[in-house]
Amino acid sequence: MNFPADLKYAKSHEWVRQEGDTYVIGLTDFAQDELGDIVFVNLPQEGDAVSAGEAFSDVESVKAVSDVLSPVSGTVVAVNEELMDDPAKVNSDPYGAWFIKVENVSDVEELLDAAAYEAHCAAEKE
Repeated sequence: MNFPADLKYAKSHEWVRQEGDTYVIGLTDFAQDELGDIVFVNLPQEGDAVSAGEAFSDVESVKAVSDVLSPVSGTVVAVNEELMDDPAKVNSDPYGAWFIKVENVSDVEELLDAAAYEAHCAAEKE
């Protein structure tokens, strides 16, 4: 399991990478491993508002359909259209296959560092 130290994490298994005023959001290695092979990704539109703790997307895997929760609040400024054509990228490269980019961000206080997220995942496996 991979927990890059340069990212922040939500307890709901999304990762966040800050790039200046923009926050890039994707699904963690732990999440994609639990879901299994992802076969469909539903994404929001640019300009949509997202709220921390609320669903902004859903993914369909061979096991189930699962919501993807936003780890921050803000406005979607970019959507990774590649995932619509190749959702399996989330499985093969979870930290490269971002879902959305968000600006005007707030509610970042609840995000975990890599060590805290790794401990959270270990506790969920027990």
